[in-house]
Amino acid sequence: MRFTPTVRNLNKLLDLKSLKMLDHYSQFNPSPLTIKQFMEFGKTGTEEKSFTFLRTEIVVRLSNIMKEINLLPGNLLQMPSVLILQDWYAQSFRDLVEFESSSPNSRVNLVQFCQTLKTVQTRHTNVVQTMAQGVLELKESHTVDHQTDMAIQYFLDRFYMSRISMRMLIHQHTLLFEPNADKDTPRIGMIDPHCKVKSVIMEAFQNAAFLCEEYYDCAPDIEIKGQTLVKNAKGKKVGLELVYPPPHLYHILFELFKNSMRATVETHSKSHELPEIEVLVAKGEHDVSIRVSDQGGGIPRHITDHLFHYLFSTAPRPSMTPTKAPLAGYGYGLPLSRLYARYFHGDLILNSYDGYGTDAVVYLKALTHEATELLPVFNKTSTKQYKSSIPTADWTDPTFSGSSRGFTPPTSPGSSSRKVVTTAV
Repeated sequence: MRFTPTVRNLNKLLDLKSLKMLDHYSQFNPSPLTIKQFMEFGKTGTEEKSFTFLRTEIVVRLSNIMKEINLLPGNLLQMPSVLILQDWYAQSFRDLVEFESSSPNSRVNLVQFCQTLKTVQTRHTNVVQTMAQGVLELKESHTVDHQTDMAIQYFLDRFYMSRISMRMLIHQHTLLFEPNADKDTPRIGMIDPHCKVKSVIMEAFQNAAFLCEEYYDCAPDIEIKGQTLVKNAKGKKVGLELVYPPPHLYHILFELFKNSMRATVETHSKSHELPEIEVLVAKGEHDVSIRVSDQGGGIPRHITDHLFHYLFSTAPRPSMTPTKAPLAGYGYGLPLSRLYARYFHGDLILNSYDGYGTDAVVYLKALTHEATELLPVFNKTSTKQYKSSIPTADWTDPTFSGSSRGFTPPTSPGSSSRKVVTTAV
C-alpha cells in the first residue's frame, strides 16, 4: 500500500495562502502545559492573554496533526469518513488563522474567538467515531498488511492524543471566559482542585452497573480498599483528593468497570452470586494509583498484546449508530483510556491472569508541576514511523517513559518554539 505525498489532499482542501500558513505553523513545536500552569493561569490570567496564547498554540497543534494525517496510506485518506474528517480539520484551521493578527484588546474579537472555539469543538464532536468508521471502511474494502496496520495504530494514538489536548485548551478558555461562564464554581475550567477520587470511582461504577444490568439483568458489587481517607494539614482524616480534570478520570474508570463487569457476569453466568470488583486506591509522594481487580476469567497472554490495539475487541462489534449505549465491542475503549491516563504523564497498564481475572492499574501524577501534557510532534522521526516496517522506540511504547519519551519540554505559554529536535513523540 503506497503512502501519499504530504500535500495530496491538503491541496484540495486549502487555498495557497492557507497552505503556506499550515507549512509555517507546522514548523513549531506545541508548548505542553502542566496542571500547575493551567491552575495558575485560570486563577490570575486574563481573557486577552488566553486569546493571544491560544490563537497560536491551537493552530500549531492543529497544523502538526494535519501534516501527519497526510502521511497515512493513500487508500485510507480516500475513505469517505476520512475525507469528511479532513474537511473538518481544514475548516477549523481556516477559521482559527483568521485571528492571527487580530487585536486582543477588541471586545468583539474576544467574543468572536470564543464563539469560534465553540464552533470548532462542536464540529469535532464525532471525530473519534468518524476516524474509526474510516478505518473500518478501509479494512472492509482493502487488504491491510502488517506495516500499514502498524502505521495506522501509531497514527491513531497520536491523532487522538492531539484531539484530547486541543479539547482541553478549548474547554479551559470557554469555561473561564465565555459570556455566561460560571464564576462561582470551585473548578478552574475543567480542572477540579479538589477532585474526590472515591466520588469519581463510585459515579463511574454506578453508571457502568446501570449499563451492565440493561444487558445482563445483573451487575457485580464493588469493594473499595486502600487510602480513600488521608490526613490533611490539621491531622484530620478527609477523603482523598487530586488536582485533576474529573471527566478524564471518569472516562478511564467507566471503561475499566464496563470491561470488568462484562467479564465477571459472562464468566460466572451460572453462579448464584457474582464476585465483587475490588478497587484499591493508593497515594504516594508522586503518584495516585487506582487498581481495578476482577475475577472475570482473565485473558490469555497472546490476546493481552492486542488489547490496546484500535478496533480489537473481545466482544462482538455493535452498530456504529446503536439505538442504546453499547457495553463493549468497538475496540476503542482501552486505547483511548490509556491516552487519557498518559495525557498528564500518568499511565494505564493491564495484568491478566488467564483462568482467574484481570488487574487494571491507573497511575496519575500527584504533583501538579509533574503532570505535564504529553503531546505528539510532527517531525522527521515521526515521518519515518510511517515508512518503516521496524517500529522504533516511541512514547506509545509503555516501556518508553519519563524524559526519554521525547515529548516537547515545557515552555511558557505563548512561546511555541521552532523544531530543533528530531525525536518522535
